[in-house]
Formats: sequence, C-alpha cells, structure tokens
Amino acid sequence: MKKRFLESIKNPQDLKKMNLNELEDFSIEIRDFLVDQIPKTGGHLASNLGVVELTLAIHKVFNCPKDKIIFDVGHQGYVHKIITGRFKDFGTLRKHEGLSGFLDIEESKYDSFGGSHAGTSLSAAYGFLESQKKKKNKDYVVAMIGDGALTAGMAWEAINNLGGK
Repeated sequence: MKKRFLESIKNPQDLKKMNLNELEDFSIEIRDFLVDQIPKTGGHLASNLGVVELTLAIHKVFNCPKDKIIFDVGHQGYVHKIITGRFKDFGTLRKHEGLSGFLDIEESKYDSFGGSHAGTSLSAAYGFLESQKKKKNKDYVVAMIGDGALTAGMAWEAINNLGGK
C-alpha cells in the first residue's frame, strides 16, 4: 500500500485538516504499517491496533501538547508516536538509542507522562489537574484508560478523588 498520509503527518495539527474519509484511510494505512513494522522492531501489536481510531480522534479534538494526553498503557502509544513526528524514526523502535517502546517525556514534548502502566493514568491525570488548578490553567487533561486497568486499586482511588472535578 502506498503511504498516502504517513510521511506527511508531522504533528497532531496536521490531523485537524483531514476529513473523516481521510482519517479512515489514514487509520487503515497506520494499521498496515504497524502490522508490517512491529514484527521487525518488536513491540506490542494488538494493543496499538486497538487504539488507532481512538488516538486519532483524541488528537483531532484536543490540542496536544497544550492539552495533556495520558496513556494508561504506554506501549499503546505507537500511533501517538507516528502522528507526533516520529514516523521516520519508527524503524529504531526498541533499539539502542532509538525510539522507546513506551512514551518518554524526554523523547517528545507530546509525551506528557512516561510511567504508563495499567492503572496509573487516572492518578496521573489527577496530579496534572491539581497542578493546573494551582496555576489557574484550564487546559484539558485526557486519560486513555481501558477496562483492564480498572482492576488496579490506584485507578479506583483516582476515581474517588476525581469525582466532581
């Protein structure tokens, strides 16, 4: 499949110019790319295939890096990496001095949180919100959490604290 969008998307702002048909085509292109590349680099295939449209939608609606996007599972961040200017380096994923297999706050200004393991996103989001409140900042904080993470007590503690925020 010819790369129609992959090479042209340099940051999430580029998604805002795309219509729904283009986003659908881009989703297919991303999936084909991931299926081709991840066996070569190693990494997490299924978890990334499952968040393609979700990641594109969040980036289309919100304004990352101003708005913070926190992945509950950092190894679901490959689509995020692709649309935040790291496509050209994707072949270095999980290689020495290459792209991290997880999100890394030192790798990109678009990675708001690097400790992403199941159950941590809501607590991290709560921390970001509390910090923003002190600064009188009203930017959005988006936690991408799946149902599997709700087995973690940390997620439930965060839900209790987030109530009414």
